[in-house]
Formats: sequence, structure tokens, C-alpha cells
Amino acid sequence: MENFLELLKRRRSSRLFTDKPVDKEIVCDLMRAALMSPSGHRINPWEFILVDDKEMLKALSVSKEHGAGLLEGAAMAIVVLGDTTKTDVWIEDCSIATIILQLAAEELGLGSCWVQIRRRMDAEGNVAEDNVRNLLDIPAHYAVLSIVAVGHKSREAKPFDEEKMQWEKIHIGNFGGK
Repeated sequence: MENFLELLKRRRSSRLFTDKPVDKEIVCDLMRAALMSPSGHRINPWEFILVDDKEMLKALSVSKEHGAGLLEGAAMAIVVLGDTTKTDVWIEDCSIATIILQLAAEELGLGSCWVQIRRRMDAEGNVAEDNVRNLLDIPAHYAVLSIVAVGHKSREAKPFDEEKMQWEKIHIGNFGGK
């Protein structure tokens, strides 16, 4: 098993996928990882909708103006929802779950890409979250944070270049470092 830093270095956003479906066992492993995501006070405000229907993926691909088109070519999408009645930190908890999904996808040999939905609009100026909510019959007390596109990578991206590490963003003791 590789170390965690190597996994982080290797994980890059994948926007192009092959036509190969994701095996059910791998989907189960992905969801096991998501369900183990940490959350404040273990409230677990997240819920997940798995979508593999090609017509629905196409509909979701236009739910926002920029950055969702890749959903049409993905094998599946995982819509990450937060129950806003459970906690005021649902955004943070669902963000953690989203990156856990992406790291698990990479570990399982898949590509993924985070598609931001919260506070985004479609090409006609409609709220992207409302578009997703209407497509998937999501109750009003659930907020849509993101959609994770998942599939087999059509090409491997170069790993993160450690020469581009922004060490100047690390501050010791206080912001100025003095």
C-alpha cells in the first residue's frame, strides 16, 4: 500500500472517462468510504444519490453553466447532499465527504472530478441547486453541495509537481512569521 502523500500527489481531477462502467463492488467500496467520512459530533448530515443513467447524467451536465459538462461522459455521478436541519456545519461535513470520495476513487483506480453546485447558476441564470433538486426529487431541507463525476480515466494525468509547492503560504506562530 502506498503512503497517503503519494496518493495525494497522484490524485488529479479527471474530466475525460472511458465508456467502461464501474463495477458494483467498487461502487460499494466508494460508498463505504463516503459513509466513514468524519463529521462534527458524528451527526453525518450527508446523503448521497448515485446516478448512472446516461440520460440523467446528460441532464445533470447542464445543471450549471460551467464545469458540469464532464458529467455526460462519466460512468456515474455521486450527488452529495447535506441535511440542513441537522447541523450548521453541513457544508464542511459534506465537503469532507466529497474529498473522501475523490481520494477513494483514486485509490480504487478510478478518476473523479468535483463539480461545485452550491451557489452556482446555469446558462439561463437559474440556480444550479434547484435544477439538480428538481431532476432528482430532492426534499427542500437537503442542500446540494456537489456532484462527483466518477469513471475509468481515459488518460493518466501527471502527478502533482512538488516543485510548485507554495511554501510561502505556511506561516509559523502568526501570519507574518515574526
